Amino acid sequence: MTRKTVAVVVGRWQLVHLGQEALFQAAFGLADEVIAVLGSSYKARDPRNPFVHEERRLMLLANLTPEQQQRLHVLPVRDYFDDKRWNAAVMMGVRAIAGEDADIVLVGHQKDHTSYYLNNFPRWRQQLVERLADVDATAMRQVFFEADDPDAALTVMTPYVSAPVRAWLQAWSRLPEYRRRKAEHAAIASYRKKYTAVAYMTGDAVVTVGDHVLLVRRKGPFGEDLWAVPGGHLDRGEKLVACAIRELIEETRFPLLPASILAALHGVETFEDPLRSARGRLITMAHHFKFGEMGTLPEVVGSDDVKEARWFHRDELAAMESQLFEDHFVILDHFLNIIVGYSGKPT
Repeated sequence: MTRKTVAVVVGRWQLVHLGQEALFQAAFGLADEVIAVLGSSYKARDPRNPFVHEERRLMLLANLTPEQQQRLHVLPVRDYFDDKRWNAAVMMGVRAIAGEDADIVLVGHQKDHTSYYLNNFPRWRQQLVERLADVDATAMRQVFFEADDPDAALTVMTPYVSAPVRAWLQAWSRLPEYRRRKAEHAAIASYRKKYTAVAYMTGDAVVTVGDHVLLVRRKGPFGEDLWAVPGGHLDRGEKLVACAIRELIEETRFPLLPASILAALHGVETFEDPLRSARGRLITMAHHFKFGEMGTLPEVVGSDDVKEARWFHRDELAAMESQLFEDHFVILDHFLNIIVGYSGKPT
């Protein structure tokens, strides 16, 4: 029997352009079925990821014929900021769709350092496609979100973005979400002009009391209304653990003394992936302060630069991934083991 050939195309597609469409057309020419591995899925919107994974799926489908749509599978995969976990999630998800006996071919093009993933799957055949358009999604997002008029932006994008995707974007730009994304995009640009160092350090506090974890709801302009672990920028001459404790008390009015909080320090981990924050290179050291059951949870209240402080049961966290700021779901998972199995739900 002839083995089924399945092409795999990996990307975020945070605004689909002609260069990316060329990858899919090549994939459909090579294979019986195509799997689009959709990175950065499930997370909250931010300037690098303004479109949720279902919206990106619709953008991809807009360029395909009905016959191609029937041959396409979409595999959403979350960001782990850990290549081993991400590779395993991709391979498990692809096998679940393609089957164990399928001939897998990875279709891509060597763009820049972000294309290193092409070498992460040595058991799959690889088919490189020449780039047909000197454009990337970052530049297209800048045009789309920085223009005074989205329709004018879409006109500028005509040589690089297909008519079906431009029509989809035009409809999306009429939604309230476009204005929120536009405002946050502008805030990020302003932030980067002010903070120009190669990197900045922050300290975060993961606080657990029994099976409950303390989270804060953010004010704007970044990640407004998203939940996060308490934390913030390191002050001059300050130790990172002292930074985490200070921010915890400032943001939640946590009722214990700093010495008592420090005594509960259970674990420390550095999170330094260059893409963990849309604001720039922010390296954080997260501190897990673990308290046993207290009978009643310590009273907390949102203050300083947060709207609210609240205790959540750890069993609630898995369903909150799209409500958490930046990589804070991954930080919580590191200490509390929230993620079970691979991340993909094929469509």
